[in-house]
Amino acid sequence: MKDMILATTPTIPGYRVRKILGIVHGMTARTRGAGGKFIASIQSVFGGEVSAFTRELEKAKREAIERMTEEARKLGANAIIGIDFETTEVFESVVLVSTHGTAVQVEPEE
Repeated sequence: MKDMILATTPTIPGYRVRKILGIVHGMTARTRGAGGKFIASIQSVFGGEVSAFTRELEKAKREAIERMTEEARKLGANAIIGIDFETTEVFESVVLVSTHGTAVQVEPEE
């Protein structure tokens, strides 16, 4: 993600969009193994965060961002604006993490 500006907003303060290159996306699927399901079931009884699963979701989010960034880089972008994330349970223990945004070329405002 080096040298790529990432923003969830439609604009980047101090920059103007010079060229819109198109929609880019990244996704990854993660599964919880039997151990993760067991830990999650215990933690759900006592309440609180399911930390092992949270760590996996964070890894998945980073991977989806990296894939989206690589797609934008191939288009010649130096920024992605309007980034959004979605997390969907596909099967009982498979979660799909996806992200999308608009690849753009930006330049500093004068």
